Amino acid sequence: MMREIKNILVLTLLVGLVSSPAFAQPETPVSEWTGKTILLVGAHPDDDSNSYGTLSMLQENGNEVYVLLMTTGNVGTKDPDMTRDRLAKIRRGEELRALNEIGIPEENYINLGYNDGMLEFTDRKEVVRRLVKWYRKLKPDVLFAFDPGYGYQKWLKADHRRASYLAVDAARAAEWRLIFPGQITQDGLEKHWIQEYMFYSGVEEDKNTWVDISGKHADRKFNAVSKHVSQFSSAWEDYNGSNLEAEDLPTEDRNEFLDKMRSRVYDNKKDGTTVEGFRYYKGIPDGIGHRRH
Repeated sequence: MMREIKNILVLTLLVGLVSSPAFAQPETPVSEWTGKTILLVGAHPDDDSNSYGTLSMLQENGNEVYVLLMTTGNVGTKDPDMTRDRLAKIRRGEELRALNEIGIPEENYINLGYNDGMLEFTDRKEVVRRLVKWYRKLKPDVLFAFDPGYGYQKWLKADHRRASYLAVDAARAAEWRLIFPGQITQDGLEKHWIQEYMFYSGVEEDKNTWVDISGKHADRKFNAVSKHVSQFSSAWEDYNGSNLEAEDLPTEDRNEFLDKMRSRVYDNKKDGTTVEGFRYYKGIPDGIGHRRH
């Protein structure tokens, strides 16, 4: 009898794990998604880079892909002669060139214009209001965002931490017509419920969906991440020029930079296949995560 009870408890636990949102899988594989509107929300230009292969695939497969970033990335440099205005222009150029490599047009790039490093000190209500307006305007079926954590509270660096919560808080607000009602009564928008989420930059054990990007999408990702010269090359310390490309770097620096980008793309494997990993979630935003007591 005790053994039977134990077996029932184990079976119940396994069923619970399989049905849990943390272990949910897309009913249709991501590689077969088509006709969806996809929105990635991040904090800085290059925050979308870990998803470039998947975004490339989704764009090619007939989905409408948008990227919304909250800051201009105008602080992230160690160059003592760099200014905020100049860096903001550099980061915008790099972002647009990267998106072009994966087939996303410039008009599908949105930047809210906040200062890098300052998201935690911005008016939270105002940022959420602006995000909600974009959600209601674009009506995304799937939201890509930093993973705020499932079953725990995840630590992320300042802007990323803030962005993870802002993105999902706005998703929850967008579905209620009496939150920011002027967007509905005055701007002609409608409430919108985002039902699917692809969370990136989460802990490895929480990832439940791996997208095979091997081949052309990995190659496009490599070309795209290689546009972020100001972030990952010697230009981080000394940005000598304007609109730098990898070929503009000194030979040794260029080779080191490209090797780093190549490793970042092609060394991310599962069972020998180049992949991007996500925590997929489907349902109401309330269930996205909770904190253990």
